[in-house]
Amino acid sequence: METNITKENFDDEVRNFKGTVLLDFWAGWCTPCMMLSPIVSEIAEELDGKIKVGKVNVDEQPELSMAFKVESIPLLVVVKDGVIQKQSVGMIPKTHILELLK
Repeated sequence: METNITKENFDDEVRNFKGTVLLDFWAGWCTPCMMLSPIVSEIAEELDGKIKVGKVNVDEQPELSMAFKVESIPLLVVVKDGVIQKQSVGMIPKTHILELLK
C-alpha cells in the first residue's frame, strides 16, 4: 500500500515512523516518474507490512521538495526511523530499489 505524503501528515507518516519508509518524489508530467511508479507500487505490495511506501507529488508539496532539496525527479529516498539513509535519482530497475532498501 502506498501513502500520499503531504506536509500535514509528514511527521506522523515519515519523521516519527519506526521502521523504513521509501519516499517516491514524482510529478504527473514526468515521464520517468510514470515509468517508475508501477515498480514502486509493486514493491509496496510485495513488502507490505515490512516497509512503508510514500508518494510525494513535488508540484503539490513544494515545502517537502525544498526540505529534501529535490533537484531532479524521480527521486527515491529511504528513511529509517526518521533519518535519511539513501537516495537515488532517475529511473532505476526494481533490483536497484530493493538494494537501496537493504
